[in-house]
Amino acid sequence: MEYRRLGETGLMVSELCLGTMTFGRELDEEGSVGLLRMFFEAGGNFVDTADVYEVGLSEEITGRAMKSAGLERDEVVLATKVRFPMGEGPNDVGLSRKHVISGCEASLRRLGTDYIDLYQVHMWDAATPLDETLSALTDLVRAGKVRYIGCSNYAAWQLVKALWRSELKGYERFVSIQPQYSLVERNIEREVVPACVEEGVGLMPWGPLGGGFLSGKYRRGQEPPEGSRIADAPDELEEAWHRRSVERNWRTLDVIEEISSETGKSFPQIALNWLLRQPGVASPILGARKPEQLKDNLGASGWKLDKEQVSRLSEASAIENLYPQRMIDGAQRI
Repeated sequence: MEYRRLGETGLMVSELCLGTMTFGRELDEEGSVGLLRMFFEAGGNFVDTADVYEVGLSEEITGRAMKSAGLERDEVVLATKVRFPMGEGPNDVGLSRKHVISGCEASLRRLGTDYIDLYQVHMWDAATPLDETLSALTDLVRAGKVRYIGCSNYAAWQLVKALWRSELKGYERFVSIQPQYSLVERNIEREVVPACVEEGVGLMPWGPLGGGFLSGKYRRGQEPPEGSRIADAPDELEEAWHRRSVERNWRTLDVIEEISSETGKSFPQIALNWLLRQPGVASPILGARKPEQLKDNLGASGWKLDKEQVSRLSEASAIENLYPQRMIDGAQRI
């Protein structure tokens, strides 16, 4: 496993991050401990969870699993999130000072630790003043309960506004962002990626295999396998079959298959390795449900697609260049 700095911080994280959304949902505690041990034996040190995953159960299992796997706390870069409902009360949701601080305290208890390495807001909260959220996060850092702060599912303007307020008011600064990003979901390249590269914010892509579409199990002209994640995804989700089963994505799979034949690497390894070659990417988040899936995903580290292969994948999966970027790009040539 290789390591990278998270954004412009001095924090070194493994170039693959273990996501724990499956802990307590598709995996019992024993299975979760097994995945965590496999990840760390491969050299991984970065683990991401959230309070809302199974309403806290994922955090509880993650905390116990780290101890069961024999890990020292300082060996782990531990990340979690706050924002979504954790109860029925009016203050059990959002990014108010009350919910951010109480959410952090609850996550610390569930994780069985006295500090969180990366505390992230899970999504923008339009109902709460941004300064209130940032000042609460800053207080948690200064109290020693949090080391770094980040965000997830932010639009570019929301990220840049938060960075501006932090600079203006002396708040802690977001060092990372978690967006959905893969060969079949590249829309953040329009504005989020350029903002992150310009401002030194590290990208932690979730859904790096497109909800499983890039796993190699889907074939052009065939219905999705019964019981697969995409087959069961509701129509409104990004992973829904009608969104994934489009010509651009089938064209991308064709190129992945060609490169798989050239390199001997699996579809997931190629898709993840392409992400690792993209500007600003620090650590894609793996969401394995089975040991064999995680073992295969970990094979994305320690080698590199060549420039020609990266280019072929990028061309096959390219998104439309829209206004104003199309006009801006054209003006650079004048």
